Amino acid sequence: MPIRPPDPFKQRSKKEVAETENGEPRSARKAVPDPSAQRRFPRYPLDVRVSAKVFRADAAIELWGRSIEFGQDGIGVTLTGELQPGEVATLELTLPGNPIPLKLRGLVRYCDGLRHGFEFLARDEIQREQIRRTCELLSVGR
Repeated sequence: MPIRPPDPFKQRSKKEVAETENGEPRSARKAVPDPSAQRRFPRYPLDVRVSAKVFRADAAIELWGRSIEFGQDGIGVTLTGELQPGEVATLELTLPGNPIPLKLRGLVRYCDGLRHGFEFLARDEIQREQIRRTCELLSVGR
C-alpha cells in the first residue's frame, strides 16, 4: 500500500496546529542564542539614527537605521541592508545630551535579518566617557 502525502486542504486540529510552527514540528526549530547571556555590560533601550559604513573589496557601502539598544560595549541596530558577522563598520550616531556625533568602529557580532549586533572596537577615553555617561543616563529611566 503506497504512503500518501498529507492532504493540504484537510482541517488540522488545534493540537496539530499548536505542535507545529511554519509547517515544522516544534522540536525541529533551531534555538536562537540569546546574545544578552554573553554580554559583559547591560544594554538599555535607545532609539537614535545610526549610519554604518563598510568597505568591501568591490565597493564601500553605507547603510542607515535606528538603534534598538545600547550598552558600554556595543549596540543593537536595525539597518536598511544586511551586513555579515565579522565585518567591521564605521558607526556614526548622536547620543542623547551630546550635540556632536560619535564615530566608532564596530564589529558585527550577529545578524538576524536587518537586525545587527555590534561590538565597539578601539574607543578612546573621550568616547568611553560619552558612552559611560549615556548608559548611566539610560539606566536611571529603567
